[in-house]
Amino acid sequence: MEWMLMPLKRYAQFSGRSRRKEYWMYFLFIIIALVVMLILDSVLGLGGRTTVGPGETLTPGGTRASYGFATSAGVLTTLLLLGTFIPSLAVGVRRLHDANRSGWWILSPLVPYALGAASMLMAIPTGQFALMGIGFLLVLVSFGGAIMLLVWFCLPGTTGDNDYGPDPLDPGAGENLSDVFS
Repeated sequence: MEWMLMPLKRYAQFSGRSRRKEYWMYFLFIIIALVVMLILDSVLGLGGRTTVGPGETLTPGGTRASYGFATSAGVLTTLLLLGTFIPSLAVGVRRLHDANRSGWWILSPLVPYALGAASMLMAIPTGQFALMGIGFLLVLVSFGGAIMLLVWFCLPGTTGDNDYGPDPLDPGAGENLSDVFS
């Protein structure tokens, strides 16, 4: 549980390095918390909606669930997403630092996606299909950036010190969690 909450304790710390264990345990924590908040939003009627079939809505006393189960965010889910945005960004940057890469790589899927979406939105009213094609290609490039980040997040970090700090796997550099926060 400590590894899941470590990025929250290091809320806006963009310097240093994070192990794979810290990143993926935090990712698991966020997924679990999102599921819980989506369900709470739906049950408490805080703006979330859970559908169980075509046009059906799960009421607080309802028990149906199906293959078509879907939810939409409510107040609690939105608060969770807003509250964890900065630590999620920070742990991603620190994870890139562990691989001796700049934290700016975290934007690699976002920039081409934003440019592609903007060019497609500009192309719709004017009917410029070439601009729409360019936008579509930029969106595809953004998926490539997301895959690249996923691979980097899965690979082990550099051994020993690198440009961004000491090795988090080094026993003297904070393997013991009590040393990290003291």
